[in-house]
Amino acid sequence: MDMTENLRPSGAHSTDQDPTSYPYASSYGTAYNSATGGYPPPPAYAPTTGRRKAKRPVALLAAVAIAAGVIGGGTATLVGQLNGQNSATTGSGGTVNGTTVSQSSKGTVAGVAEAVSPAIVEIGAASSAGKSTGSGVVITEDGEIVTNNHVISGAQQIQVTLSTGRTYTADVVGTDPDKDLALIKLRGASGLKTATLGDSSKVKVGEEVVAIGSPEGLTGTVTSGIVSALDRDVTVAKDDSDSSGGSGQGQGRGTDRWPFEFGGQQFNGDTGEETTTYKALQTDASLNPGNSGGALINMNGEIIGINSAMYSPSSSAAGSGSPAGSVGLGFAIPVNTLKADLDTLRAGNGS
Repeated sequence: MDMTENLRPSGAHSTDQDPTSYPYASSYGTAYNSATGGYPPPPAYAPTTGRRKAKRPVALLAAVAIAAGVIGGGTATLVGQLNGQNSATTGSGGTVNGTTVSQSSKGTVAGVAEAVSPAIVEIGAASSAGKSTGSGVVITEDGEIVTNNHVISGAQQIQVTLSTGRTYTADVVGTDPDKDLALIKLRGASGLKTATLGDSSKVKVGEEVVAIGSPEGLTGTVTSGIVSALDRDVTVAKDDSDSSGGSGQGQGRGTDRWPFEFGGQQFNGDTGEETTTYKALQTDASLNPGNSGGALINMNGEIIGINSAMYSPSSSAAGSGSPAGSVGLGFAIPVNTLKADLDTLRAGNGS
């Protein structure tokens, strides 16, 4: 017997004569063709099964997309939090807007020092009384430099040394003894690195700061600390001579210290008869003779003060007339005082 032969009688299959019994006809719009006497073959798989299989990949892709979005957003948020910034605070070249500190170095003493040190100079002022060493801050590319009045007061010649070692002769543009500020200008300078002036009204006690200057003639010395107090009434001499006939606060002149008054007491010697008082930022960043006129800087690389006075108690071992160095009690003129006084200084006038 032929095993492939269909032993069922003709017409025994219900679907041979009843087109409505074909389960897929309505789904695919297929009709009985009387001319051929046949029906189209069934699909390779049931449509319902096909639809289920199609839904699974779509649902899976949608779930993956949602998960990726959540993970991606969370990752971006986490990275932003770790960097302490978002895209709105970053400028071109990876620098923080309004500052000169790269984003990767923001908030570090090393980053601030690297960015701002090129704008801090050493000032050598020679007069009949001797020579003093102080510091200054470059504020224009053509060589305008801000310093303390007591650094250059009475000077007959001023020599400025950049962080690169290049030296310039400078002229006094304007002084304001009442604010202990002065503006000098380099001869023939161009393309200099400049500092960014910040906003001292936003400074808070406890904020980290960096001081850069030339203590004891050591150009570009960097120290760090915090702002330890605000609005301290500090009194300093208005000219370059103290009551003993020596020179004032510059290194190598007179007592080799920075006389000032605070709280009704005099420190580092006699301030003399001509004095001025201003509201100062107090810092525990180490300041020594030669730092005067240099910069007090926040962690964004912005100048918030001009260092002007420090307390240095006498060393018993070295003798009563010798300073023992910084004990973490220094003062700086708020940068907003400087900004308000710049036009006066540029005009060659003083208060």
